[in-house]
Amino acid sequence: MKVRFAPSPTGLLHVGNARIAIANWCLARQRGGRFLLRLDDTDTERSKPEFAEGIEEDLRWLGLDWDEFLKQTDRLDRYAAAAERLKASGRLYPCLETEEELAYKREQRIRQGKPPLYDRAALKMTKEQLDRAIANGKSPHWRFLLSGGSVEWQDGVLGKRSVKLTSLSDPVLIRADGSFLYTFTSVVDDLETGITDVVRGEDHVTNTGIQIDILAALGGRPGAIRFAHLPLLTDADGGPLSKRLGSLGLRQLRRDGVEPAALVGYLAALGSAMDPVPGTPAEVAGSYDLGKVSRSAARFDPKQLLALNRKWLHGLPFAAVQDRLPPGAGEDFWLAVRGNLDLFREVRDWWDVVAGDIVPMGEPADAELLRIATETLPEEPWDEATWPAWTAAVAERTGRKGKALYLPLRRALTGEDHGPDLKAFLPLIGRARALLRLRQATG
Repeated sequence: MKVRFAPSPTGLLHVGNARIAIANWCLARQRGGRFLLRLDDTDTERSKPEFAEGIEEDLRWLGLDWDEFLKQTDRLDRYAAAAERLKASGRLYPCLETEEELAYKREQRIRQGKPPLYDRAALKMTKEQLDRAIANGKSPHWRFLLSGGSVEWQDGVLGKRSVKLTSLSDPVLIRADGSFLYTFTSVVDDLETGITDVVRGEDHVTNTGIQIDILAALGGRPGAIRFAHLPLLTDADGGPLSKRLGSLGLRQLRRDGVEPAALVGYLAALGSAMDPVPGTPAEVAGSYDLGKVSRSAARFDPKQLLALNRKWLHGLPFAAVQDRLPPGAGEDFWLAVRGNLDLFREVRDWWDVVAGDIVPMGEPADAELLRIATETLPEEPWDEATWPAWTAAVAERTGRKGKALYLPLRRALTGEDHGPDLKAFLPLIGRARALLRLRQATG
């Protein structure tokens, strides 16, 4: 098996891209195959080096690596050679219509009740007419002559699929400026790099029919490449995700504090009956099953992702996060706070509670309680027995219990209504800080 992930460096990766990358990587690793990262960068106007670097960085953040790497701009000579073969066989033909002329033709066909397909008028052009036009400064674009009929394949996700070529216009493979389009370059690369399986989004189904026809024209063996198309993602309400990709870009999710293991586990299970389990790509690869992916659109729910993120954080050992914690934060701090984290960035807030300055919360109705708490605050050293012993003493003198007892103390000590278990957290705050905050909350 050899698969490829082929993003265009015209922007940064979003969750839809990541889902495709994870699927390909898992299949390759599961079956002892190879994973090729290919940058489809022939759109030189929109492709940027910073996007190419960002794609690689985001893939590494996810935990994905690759066995081979190539950029399409390094293979222009291979595309030119393949194009010459298609020209020689009569499958690639020159066209001289302008965009305006093509638009007029489409409008005319629609008015006549016909599908807006290209009429292949350029096939009637003689060599003399073409030479004369080129001599007068015109540059042709080149179309691939579709073979007609239907192309069928057994899709790895969608089942039996077919594309009726007679219902499509002959695709442009080479623009008038000589640049190659993805429809063509992708086939040349897949053929020459030995790709055995193409796993991509459902929006490429029509492309697949066309590309199978191109592959055959280039001498590819029928069925040499297997295809699987993952249904597209929608938002939690079933609407198109594409309109909201800005908030679901990998870079933004990373900035928001989403853990790569949570995103990998979520995307690997998304659209299947499997329960998502957070984990590294290597951990989820063994159970990944393309055959269990539903043919229906999958809903990407940020709430489910956040729940998985919490689950992952709550189980992380100190050694896994030690280098990410604030200076001075030890294992006792991590074990105390990890069960309260939705996102790792919240660690900084809890470290401020332990080692920094906060604004204690205090209500006038709780002033007497806080005064008594100040008087009864035990001397150090403190351990996990300090909190229950201290609150028992406060309860005995005030008659308060439950929320009426614990919430005012938590607000005064941490400035929050909720948080880590104070049995473990109070010793980290320390007596001096606790005493100062109780007095501030009382005043």
